[in-house]
Amino acid sequence: MINFEKIILGNGLKVIVHTDKSTPLAALNILYNVGARDEHPDKTGFAHLFEHLMFEGSVNIPDYDGPLQKAGGENNAFTNNDITNYYLTLPRENTEIGFWLESDRMLGLDFSEQKLNVQKQVVAEEYRQRYLNQPYGDVWLLLRPLAYKVHPYQWPTIGRDISHIDQANLNDVKNFFFSQYAPNNAILVVAGNIEIPEVEKLARRWFSPIRERDIPRRTLPPEPKQRSERKQEVERNVPFDAIYKVFHMCGRNDPDFHTVDVISDILSNGKSSRLYQNLVQSKRLFSEVDAYLTGEIDPGLFILSGKIIQGVKMEDAEQELMAELHKIKTVPVRKRELDKIKNKVESRLVFEETNVLNKAMNLAFHELLGDANEINNEIEKYHAVTPGKIRKIAAGLLVPSNCSTLYYRARTG
Repeated sequence: MINFEKIILGNGLKVIVHTDKSTPLAALNILYNVGARDEHPDKTGFAHLFEHLMFEGSVNIPDYDGPLQKAGGENNAFTNNDITNYYLTLPRENTEIGFWLESDRMLGLDFSEQKLNVQKQVVAEEYRQRYLNQPYGDVWLLLRPLAYKVHPYQWPTIGRDISHIDQANLNDVKNFFFSQYAPNNAILVVAGNIEIPEVEKLARRWFSPIRERDIPRRTLPPEPKQRSERKQEVERNVPFDAIYKVFHMCGRNDPDFHTVDVISDILSNGKSSRLYQNLVQSKRLFSEVDAYLTGEIDPGLFILSGKIIQGVKMEDAEQELMAELHKIKTVPVRKRELDKIKNKVESRLVFEETNVLNKAMNLAFHELLGDANEINNEIEKYHAVTPGKIRKIAAGLLVPSNCSTLYYRARTG
């Protein structure tokens, strides 16, 4: 059970406080409700670019990392399709340093052509290294637009095209910042060896002076139901053929989400899972095979991926993969198998609660989903999954008409 208190400042900033006396640290996690899905189709990659720009110094603090490191702190950030998340940990007695740093860069960045050009080059190089020059790196540049035709999940966080970042100008950047980075579009979680009155005092001191901003109303087009199978085939300079199959699934708040997550675990959670035992160990069709979810807030994707053993035909590997899906749709999962998965999930969730930063991140995300207290109901939701639910949901989910397949062939000759 994770206990917490919530405070909402006059400018709309939500502040969640979790006291944990077992650690000498304090963790600050600030989640901005903006991700790649909030970008214009012709200006993608901005949310991720901003993650980089936020470390380039603010109007009053030219060097973000220096003061934090002197205070014994560490920090990082990540961007995905739904959110941009910044986090730091530092000794409990230096907590105010974190409030000072985070509030000042929310107030305003030190915008300059030089800093923008530096980070554009950094992001462009990341795009080339991770997505263009790495084996299988362009998979999501291909899969997302294959699966999504309307919804902005059709491009990855890095952006649809490297030119969008190259062409970004200072005006674009300022508009994005002031329309998204605001107290009324953020959730601050402070977790650790710190009491609620102290956090409230620091939050009001450092964040209350920042005015709320006009946040554009999010009106994302829903993805139409996919009614026929989609296929794409590419050749690349990679060592082995690979296959990727993605199925449209429910969003993170849907009651069926936890059942779909359990289905992915039955198929591929560890070496005792079905896909590993049958397709890797026994039939030796794949060198590796996986099933997982994107886990996004809006309806996301259930993914099957596998690297195929040299000499095995792509068609044979795909047929056996589909046979495993047929089993989970038609044959009830045994109680022992399901209990093992539930116990693994419970162990993972309990283990996460031993880390104060994990708790801060998870509280922020659940608050964004609607209610931070739902973090305390996650285990119960997994335990509520039944063999009947698995069969019913798998039967509607894992069907050809709901599937987009990428055949990723190794170039020969």
